[in-house]
Amino acid sequence: MNEIIKKNGITFGIITGVISILITGFIYLVDIKLFTAWWLGLVSIAIYLGIGIYLLIKTRKELGGVFSFKDAFTTYFISAVIGIAISVIFNILLFNVIDPSLKDTVQELSIESAVSMMKKFGTPTSEIKKAVEGMSETNQFETMSLLKGSAFSIIFSSIFGLILAAIFKSKPKDQY
Repeated sequence: MNEIIKKNGITFGIITGVISILITGFIYLVDIKLFTAWWLGLVSIAIYLGIGIYLLIKTRKELGGVFSFKDAFTTYFISAVIGIAISVIFNILLFNVIDPSLKDTVQELSIESAVSMMKKFGTPTSEIKKAVEGMSETNQFETMSLLKGSAFSIIFSSIFGLILAAIFKSKPKDQY
């Protein structure tokens, strides 16, 4: 594997992980209700996509403009996996070691938020009750749930990685 790809993937993975920790820490310190704010999730995705785009632009430039689809995807994938791993480790520590009561509080807030949203959309009471029962049975902040969630995050990130790799790939100048 090319050293530039490996170095940039690792570096930006660490940066992404640290930013994730900072966002989570900010929410924890400022207002835990923000854990259920849908708009904050969108802002976070935009930040991570921005970092990924910058990563691919920087790596392509460092490679002299020659950036295959495989190299672009590999760079993004390394970064995403490292960032997700750092984030999940922090979340496991926060919700299960540092402040175990936080997971119950955030779950209650999530249920309240979901019920409010379902009522706004006119969901029948029986369906709301079923949803609440389902949400109450599983806690998304338990260690196994966080690990399962990380697998879905990797899949989701891979889809973005494939799209970005297709956008940022380039051919050697002699192939034009």
